[in-house]
Amino acid sequence: MRDQGSALACVDQAEKQIHAAATDGANVVCLQELFNGPYPCQSEDHRRFDDAESIPGPTVDRLAGVAKELGVVIVAPIFERRGPGMYHNSAAVLDTDGSIAGVYRKMHIPDDPLFYEKFYFTPGDAGGFRPIQTSVARLGVAICWDQWFPETARLLSLAGAEILLYPTAIGWIDQEKAEFGAAQRDAWITVMRSHAICNGVFLGAPNRIGVEGKLEFWGSSFVASPTGQLLGQLSDHEEGILIADCQLPQIDVVRTHWPFLRDRRIDDYGDLTRRWIDHQDTTPKRCG
Repeated sequence: MRDQGSALACVDQAEKQIHAAATDGANVVCLQELFNGPYPCQSEDHRRFDDAESIPGPTVDRLAGVAKELGVVIVAPIFERRGPGMYHNSAAVLDTDGSIAGVYRKMHIPDDPLFYEKFYFTPGDAGGFRPIQTSVARLGVAICWDQWFPETARLLSLAGAEILLYPTAIGWIDQEKAEFGAAQRDAWITVMRSHAICNGVFLGAPNRIGVEGKLEFWGSSFVASPTGQLLGQLSDHEEGILIADCQLPQIDVVRTHWPFLRDRRIDDYGDLTRRWIDHQDTTPKRCG
């Protein structure tokens, strides 16, 4: 069971950092995955369900007040208790007036050593990947494991997302870091820069930092432009605040010079809805 003092300290620290970010000019603030406490999924422990909160609930209500006070949008990822036996890895998007603009519930749920999320979380069921309109921008919110699936970024972008946000909890397992650590971190950055490029959108990835149990979260939070340029990146060993200037008109400029969306062959992409394409079946599945 989560130590309530520890959870309160996490929210206190987040609120302090939100105030600092707003003072420096931020108008959209995205926190890390499951930010309001230690990462709960390193083991399968039924007591961890006591960590979950409703939306609205204590953490979301508190941050709604902060969003209204500062006039900023806050993306607040928490362990959500939706109902008896129904739990999600979720992100509440709070608009500048403190209202809940929308809730995203993680769609792709991993089950890896020390990331036993399938034990805890039901996949989201909102009917697809839908951007959340705020008074600042239309946000395409997804969470961590979602970032490895290009379909997530594409569908959010096609639905009008201007900024993709991936609150994240990813890091190294001790016995793997020396051999695979650099490649793992590089792959994480590369795949999301690719999403920004292929879809012509801004993208932000705030990651947890520090050692928790047997995991070392590698931080390295970054923001990428529609051309994949890193507009800023934090350290892999120290916490911090990253602010980037996302000029939304740049999206149209980039997409008219790199017209990837224009040149999509949507009439021949029907096979993307198959689990696997059998080699003996050479008849393409048509869309529509």
